[in-house]
Amino acid sequence: FIHTCGGVRPLIEDFIDAGFDVLNPVQCSADGMDARGLKKDFGSRVTFWGGGIDTQKTFPFGTAEDVYREVSERISIFNSSGGFVFDAIHNIQAGTPVENVRAMIEAIRDSFRSHG
Repeated sequence: FIHTCGGVRPLIEDFIDAGFDVLNPVQCSADGMDARGLKKDFGSRVTFWGGGIDTQKTFPFGTAEDVYREVSERISIFNSSGGFVFDAIHNIQAGTPVENVRAMIEAIRDSFRSHG
């Protein structure tokens, strides 16, 4: 299990070679950290723990619909073929609307109900 923030894509291969099999957090807003690309390139060799919602932009400033859509999309991408632990990228920041927290929980519940 390695905890490292930011645009660490160039280092992920080295993390795997060093024996790490869990990457936390997954900061998809950082350079090179596109969810689809990460899952495609590393998803069979590492578990992604995080990346469920952007806690700097979408979660505090988006609408509940934006949050629901992003959470659902991230679960669909990262949970494909397993290797995913849902978590936000970081803590829930002060000022995040309660409606957005509800939307995140609903998206998690709906996604895992439909995918088992």
